[in-house]
Amino acid sequence: MSMNEIDAQVLDTIDRWVEKEVKPIAKKFDQADEYPHELVEQMKELGLFGATIHPDYGGLGLSASTYSKVVARIARAWMAPVGIFNSHLIMAACVQRSGTEEQKRRFLPRFASGELRGGLALTEPNAGTDLQGIRTVARRDGADYLINGTKTWITNGVYGTHFAVLTKTDPEAQPRHKGMTMFIAEKGEGFRVGRKLKKLGYRSIDSAELVFDNHRIGVDRLVGGVEGHGFHHAVAGLELGRINVAARGLGLAQAALEDALRYAQERQTFGKPIAQHQAIQLKLADMATRVEASRLLIEQAARKYDSGERCDLEAGMAKLFASESAVSNSLEAMRVFGGYSYSVEFDVERYYRDSPLMCIGEGTNEMQRIIIAKQLIARNPA
Repeated sequence: MSMNEIDAQVLDTIDRWVEKEVKPIAKKFDQADEYPHELVEQMKELGLFGATIHPDYGGLGLSASTYSKVVARIARAWMAPVGIFNSHLIMAACVQRSGTEEQKRRFLPRFASGELRGGLALTEPNAGTDLQGIRTVARRDGADYLINGTKTWITNGVYGTHFAVLTKTDPEAQPRHKGMTMFIAEKGEGFRVGRKLKKLGYRSIDSAELVFDNHRIGVDRLVGGVEGHGFHHAVAGLELGRINVAARGLGLAQAALEDALRYAQERQTFGKPIAQHQAIQLKLADMATRVEASRLLIEQAARKYDSGERCDLEAGMAKLFASESAVSNSLEAMRVFGGYSYSVEFDVERYYRDSPLMCIGEGTNEMQRIIIAKQLIARNPA
C-alpha cells in the first residue's frame, strides 16, 4: 500500500470517527466543561497519541501534511480533542528529536499507545512569549535534581502524568538561554496540580497550574542528557506546532462557513432566504476565500516541513492567516445568525469563544508578524 493510500485511509477513518463520536457530544461536553474520558480512550485506539511518532517506536509516523489534515478535520467538529493529543505529541517530539536512545526506548512506545500521556510545561505566571524569563529552577542535588517553581496554562495538566518541563539549571547564565534545561517529569512527590483553570473557550481541556516543590528527578530524565539545551528543545517544535495551530484555525473557519452557508439558505427575511441578500453574500464570499487561502498556506508550510527545509516563515504565515481567519469567520457567522448566534443551541457561539486562542497559542500573532518580517529580510538581502 502506497503512502498516499495509507494517508487516505487514515483521513477516512478520522472522518467516520468525527461524525459518529465527536460531533454528537461536542456541545454537551463544551457547555459542561467536562473532560471527554471515553473519547480519549477512542483516541488511543485510533493511534492519535502516536500520530507523529516514528513507526520504529510504535507510532503512525504521519507526515506534517497528513497530520495537519487530521487536525483540521477534528477541529471542524470540536477543537478540544485536538489539544489533548497535540500537546502530548510536542512532548513526544522533544524526546524523539533530542532524547537519548535510552529515553526514546523508554518513553516513545508508551507515549504512542497513550499509556503515558502529558504535554509541554513551558509557560509561567510571569513568562509566556519570553521563555527566557522563566523562574522554575532545577538545582543539582547529588545524583538528582530538585525542581522548584510553578507552570501555568498547561494543557493536559490534570489528567496527564508526564510533562516536558523547561527549567533553569544556571539562572546566572548569559545569554539566558544557555542556562535552560528540559526534563521529562512525572507527577509524584513534590509535583502536583495547583488548580484547574476556567476559560472563556477551549473548554473540556484540563488546562492547569502545575506546582513543583522540591520535586526530585533523576539525571536520566534530563532530555538529551546534557544541561543547557532546554531552550532549543522548546523552540525546535514550534514550526510543527504552528502548522498545527493553523490547522485548528482552518477547521474552525470552515465550520463557521458551513454553518453560516446552511443557515443563510434556511433563514428568510423579506420573502426570500437571506443568502439571496447581497450583504450576506459578501460575507459568505469572504469567509470561503479565507478558508481556501488558509488551506493553501498550511499545505505549503507542511510540504516544506516534510522535505526537511526551514519553514518558520511559511509556518508563521499559515498560523497568522488561518487563526485570524477563524476569528473573522466566527464573527461573521455570528452576524449571519443574528440573535440566534447568542443561543447555545447553535455551535457558532462556541466557534466565537474558541477561535481567539489560536491567535495567542504557539506565539502570538504579533510575534508571527515579526518572525515573518525578519525572515523576509534575511531571505531577500538588498
